[in-house]
Amino acid sequence: MTAYLGGSAFQTVMDNPVTAYRQLVQQYAKDLNGKVVDPKIASEEAKAVFRAAPIGASLSGVMPRLIGVGFKRVPKFGILLGISFIVGDGEVGMVAATGASILSAPFINPIRMIEKQQRAFFKQTGNTKPIMDILKEAAAKNFTPLFRGTLPLMGHSLASATLGLVGQPRLQKWIQKEVGAKTSIGSFGSNLIASAAVSPIYIFVTNPLSRLEVIMQTNSISGKSIGTMEAVKEVVTDSKAFGLRGVFRGQGIGIAKAILSLTLFHEGRIWCMGAFKGYNEKNGYVYVEPVKA
Repeated sequence: MTAYLGGSAFQTVMDNPVTAYRQLVQQYAKDLNGKVVDPKIASEEAKAVFRAAPIGASLSGVMPRLIGVGFKRVPKFGILLGISFIVGDGEVGMVAATGASILSAPFINPIRMIEKQQRAFFKQTGNTKPIMDILKEAAAKNFTPLFRGTLPLMGHSLASATLGLVGQPRLQKWIQKEVGAKTSIGSFGSNLIASAAVSPIYIFVTNPLSRLEVIMQTNSISGKSIGTMEAVKEVVTDSKAFGLRGVFRGQGIGIAKAILSLTLFHEGRIWCMGAFKGYNEKNGYVYVEPVKA
């Protein structure tokens, strides 16, 4: 569990600028008047925000994401590993991924909502929205706005767990075994290849769900909420105007982010596991079979 959390924290800090940029690309699908705009225009507006405030934009949302490593990851990884232990031999499988995706969503969604709200009004104000202001607005509505987008999150989380936590490690082991035997490729290389193989599939599945989350979670908390079906209608309208480019806004940067995130997460996780194992062996906390003379 600690290794998973360590990998998550490392990934969260390193990929935050890409995460922020992708949200803005998807959020700026509509202008301030609510009119759907060309994906190229949305991309240019996102770049303009980063040019105007590179540090602020890059760090926007990183604090709730880091806090979320505990609030989000402990329930998700706890449920994932717990179900894996109950139903099998400890290996993370499909049943565990499905259970973790559904049961952890109520814990994860408020953090994702706060993260997106922090940078939702960057174009208008030039600053991230303080977390306390977001919580005060949510408190005025009994905190129900913090659960906007829970339904698409479940699908997103299922794809993430299935491909990122189940598929990628298994593929990495296969690559390291098959390719590593014939080349000098190491753990990092096999990790990168596995992430690059899994990421396009992951983004193809999750990008439309990510769009729904952004539509539902970047709307003003004090204003009228946008439901799942209403968000779907917005994506359909976008697709009618711009075809697949409208549906898959942020696809390219999403694939780059997924490769980066998966690689960083698993490198951080593997490093933590190795460090903890080495510490335990050094201090005699685990049995090490003596070397035969």
